[in-house]
This record gives sequence, C-alpha cells and structure tokens, in this order.
Amino acid sequence: MAIGLIIVGDEILSGKREDKHMSKVIALLKARGLQLDWVEYIGDNRERITATLKRSFASGDIVFSTGGIGATPDDHTRQCAAAALDLPIVLQPEAKLLIQERIIDIAKEKGEVADLNTPDNLHRLKMGEFPQGADIIPNPFNKIAGFSIQNHFFVPGFPVMAWPMLEWVLDTHFSHLFHQNVQFEKSVLVYEIAESILTPLMEELEATYAGIKVFSLPSVGSATERRHIELGVKGGQQDVAIAYDTMLEGLQKLTTDYIPTPQKHAED
Repeated sequence: MAIGLIIVGDEILSGKREDKHMSKVIALLKARGLQLDWVEYIGDNRERITATLKRSFASGDIVFSTGGIGATPDDHTRQCAAAALDLPIVLQPEAKLLIQERIIDIAKEKGEVADLNTPDNLHRLKMGEFPQGADIIPNPFNKIAGFSIQNHFFVPGFPVMAWPMLEWVLDTHFSHLFHQNVQFEKSVLVYEIAESILTPLMEELEATYAGIKVFSLPSVGSATERRHIELGVKGGQQDVAIAYDTMLEGLQKLTTDYIPTPQKHAED
C-alpha cells in the first residue's frame, strides 16, 4: 500500500504561496518509519481534481489531500471527492456541531450571543458538507473539521491546521504500520567520475540483489568540495551489507577515488 499526497491550490502553482506540505509530510512519515511514494499538485480546477481523485480512489493507496475544503467559490475538493465516488454531498452531523460550536465561541469572545440562523452562519455550515459516509478529522486550531473516506484524508491548506490533523490521522489510523520495514543505507562519495561509468555497476547490483535499490546523487562540487557522486544501496540490513561489499569491489575494479559515508537508517 503506497502513500500519496495531493496538494490543491492555484496559489501554489502560481507561486503566490510556497508549498510547505510535501517536506512536512515526508518528515511526519519518516518519524514513523513510513515513506511518501508520490505527490501531485493540482490547481483549483474541478474537472482535474475529480479525475485525479477517481484515479487515486481506485489505486487503494493511502492518500492525504491538502487545500480546497473551504466554502468559497474557489474551493472544490469536497464536491470533487463526492463526484469521484459518485456519492451525494451531505452535511456531516459531527462537523455541523463543531462549526456551530466555533460560531458560538467567536460570539462569546465578542461578548455577543450567537444567532446560528443568520445567512452568514448558515453558509459556514457548507464547510461541513462531505461525501455521504465520510468521517471527520478533528481540527484543534478552530474546530472546522476535515474529512476522511476510503483511506483518503482531506485537510485544509493552512499548515497550522493541516499538520496537526495529519499527525492525528497517522497516529489514530496507521500506528500498526509504523516501523514495520526499517530501511538501511550504505553509500560512498565517488570523486571526479561520470555517472555513465557507474551505471553498469548500478544495473548489475539491482539485477543481483532483488532486496535493494541503488541510488546515485551527483554534485557539481564547489570552491571547497570536489565534484562527486554519492553512490549507495538501500534496503534491509543484511541485503544492504552484502550489496555494499559487492559495490566496493566494483569500484575498486574501476580504480575510482571514493570515501565511505556514515551508515544510516533510510528513515533517519
């Protein structure tokens, strides 16, 4: 089961706001021994969001989605999730109560008594309209809930709200997956060599050891650092140890200049 992230919003694609969700989700997952497998960015286009969600619902993946669950004309995610599942969109009872609690709280802060039936307050209830059968995701910041359905978890675009909600989702629904597949890495820095020269060795390693992946991270160098490639293997501890030794043998045959990097867990 893969883990995906969908980031919705014209403001991200136009550059008005810089996305911070991907790096945070990677960190939240890594701390729990999990890994992000894919990410998609989508603008505020209802047809495109619906098509993307249809595909992701069909995948069976665990998917987090940020943005577009408000009640303004440019917020489409709630409606698109319902359309992708061919479900009606309905006012979720728990979400309704939480929105009304928020309205009452705001009125109290102003020394007023809330009228829940004003046009503005009735419109706010739209933020609790989700695909039929959806559950809520609690929002500790302002009580305006997100929602979940079929292993998809929809939260606001605001990091101050989204990140605690995503942590809650992980710890509430997926703690049984934490640290189930600890990954190790061993690598070296190979200096002043073309990546094409290392490619046959990399292909041989992956063909020989099915339990590992080979990676290469080139660096053009700087005034204080020589041009190099970080070449390594990652996977289970035993597979990594064996493949790493074979990799070193291959580098020695190429008479390359290299130094080992510190061993680490892939989740570090």
